[in-house]
Amino acid sequence: MQVMKWSALALAVTAGTTQLAFASAQSESKGFVEDSSFDIFNRVLYMNRDFKNGAANGNSTSANPAGYREETGLGIRLLFESGFTQGTVGVGVDAHSLSSIKLDSGRGKFGNGLFDQTSDGRGDDTQTEVGGAVKFRISDTVLKYGNQFVGSPVFSTDDSRILPEVATGTYLVSNEIEGLELSAGRFTALSSQASTDRDTFGIETADIVGASYAFTENFSGSVHASDVEDYWKKYYGNLNYTLPLAEEQALNFDFNIYKTDYEDEYSNGEFDDNTIWSLATAYSIGAHKFTLAYQRSSGDHGYDYGVDGNGTVWLNNSVQYSDFYGEDERSWQVRYDLDMASYGVPGLSFMTRYVTGDNAKVDGFEEEGKEHEWNFETKYVIQEGAAKDLSFRVRHAIWRANDAYNAYNGADNNDFRVIVDYPLDVL
Repeated sequence: MQVMKWSALALAVTAGTTQLAFASAQSESKGFVEDSSFDIFNRVLYMNRDFKNGAANGNSTSANPAGYREETGLGIRLLFESGFTQGTVGVGVDAHSLSSIKLDSGRGKFGNGLFDQTSDGRGDDTQTEVGGAVKFRISDTVLKYGNQFVGSPVFSTDDSRILPEVATGTYLVSNEIEGLELSAGRFTALSSQASTDRDTFGIETADIVGASYAFTENFSGSVHASDVEDYWKKYYGNLNYTLPLAEEQALNFDFNIYKTDYEDEYSNGEFDDNTIWSLATAYSIGAHKFTLAYQRSSGDHGYDYGVDGNGTVWLNNSVQYSDFYGEDERSWQVRYDLDMASYGVPGLSFMTRYVTGDNAKVDGFEEEGKEHEWNFETKYVIQEGAAKDLSFRVRHAIWRANDAYNAYNGADNNDFRVIVDYPLDVL
């Protein structure tokens, strides 16, 4: 951790001396108002998890819980981002309002993570939270403090429901050298997707640092590390390489790895570490893409995330329902993507994949844990006109597991979602 901090500092110093000969983003600032933007993002999400083999909704407070969870909600996000004032040090602000409206839910079928839960066990009818951050820019380096959305492999706010998670803290991102991005941050709170609380997870501090570099147009790599107080220290690495083969043909390799060292406060001294990695190979030819992936977990515990953001699982076999991250689990994926633009229907795409995992160690079971999941997804984005960028997306997952893995990851279920997104650029 200390080595990474000093390396980042040395690179930042080098960046500061190298950038002098080039124009920076701050030197080209037009002003606080002139570079500002205001967007409205609308999302409607219908989500149904249908449990199998007689399982009931474990999140229900009803005397007769349904064998499924079914909810529909509308999310409305108002996002304002100012420009930076002119001068050596630019100053700006970001602000947001996140509101959800329950369209359908109930005590017997509550629990998909769309809404907060009321005292009588129902989904909250409406929720609103507001937040903001102040930001400073010198050259091509931005420091932001306040409420924000974060996309680091070791601290990533999730956006898989109607509203996103929101982190509170300080985040520094520097792009002083072309192709190199350095980042560092300290976060002290994280609000879940279903709660307006400033800190749903009760974290003390989460410190992160990272560096990403594009070695060539087709080859990039990154290293990141985090220290979440009383939980774990986490290290992440990625290599991504694309090999052009011929016209409209390419081969891509994507490697991701996490190494987690658990703190005694979290593990109670029962486990120490986890290492999980994945490698995906994708062959693209015109409108078609074929992907094969392998993922392997090792150590004396499965991979954990959540208190550092429910998006902090940048692994190839993290799919719609399962992440295939159990203790000692190994998994394989085959995937097919089709972009219909080549067939005269721009904006329409399809995807299907199948992932199977085995060898998972589950406490209390002698047999290995096994699971498999099939996904199908179709999406259409309107390309022009008054409804430009309005998108319709259907996602379907079928997840099945043996008794050992059902005890670890929940009951067999079918997960079906319809998502309608409509972004509006007001300013």
